Amino acid sequence: MTRYILECCVDSVESALAAKEGGADRLELCAALMIGGISPGLALFEQVRACCDLPVRVLLRPRFGDFLYSEHEFQILKREVELFRKAGAEGVVIGCLTEDGSLHMEQMQELIAQAGDMKVTLHRAFDVCAAPVKAYEQARELGIDTILTSGQKRDCLAGMSLLQQLSVLQEEKGAPRIMAGAGMTPDVIRQFRAQTNITCYHLSAKTVVDSGMRYRKEDVPMGLPVMDEYSIFRTDSRIVAEAKKALLEIK
Repeated sequence: MTRYILECCVDSVESALAAKEGGADRLELCAALMIGGISPGLALFEQVRACCDLPVRVLLRPRFGDFLYSEHEFQILKREVELFRKAGAEGVVIGCLTEDGSLHMEQMQELIAQAGDMKVTLHRAFDVCAAPVKAYEQARELGIDTILTSGQKRDCLAGMSLLQQLSVLQEEKGAPRIMAGAGMTPDVIRQFRAQTNITCYHLSAKTVVDSGMRYRKEDVPMGLPVMDEYSIFRTDSRIVAEAKKALLEIK
């Protein structure tokens, strides 16, 4: 029987619990999901593990932006891999590029060696690689378990053509599994189930929750002024449940 995986990206304990309630199979844990996710703190990981028994893969990204890392940033990544391995993470979600848009094989090899027995997902650094098929083959050489990708487009529907191409490659022995993500919804899962053989899906199932603050000081932004300081993004268990239903429907 085909093993389908629904991974939910979360940045809070509340979202982790909602993902579990909805039927997610695995969590990708990060911080600051609003900016695409950066490395979470150990305390968040520990609290998620204490409250939720789903496998957790930890996104490791030292900053917002591209994936060309300075030596200091790379050393931070290596240390984070070590810390989360010792803390009991099921896997890490990583990606380093060279200035010409290739996978940085030396850095990736060091991070994967540090990961030990943990599973490794190549994150959406893959989506800004110059040559995706070559990067896929390099990921295979590295022993990477999963590649999270939108097919090098803004969202996975727009990238379906490349995702279909990559999903054929994943049938070969030892090849990384393709996990479709970005713009993933229950209806999009149904479209992918009908048109591809992809079995892994990644979504955040976000909804906006109004803050409990009654006193609100306006026009004092703590970050980007376009963001509402009193809106909280959380995973909606109902969306996760609908996605799981879509994933398990008979073709």
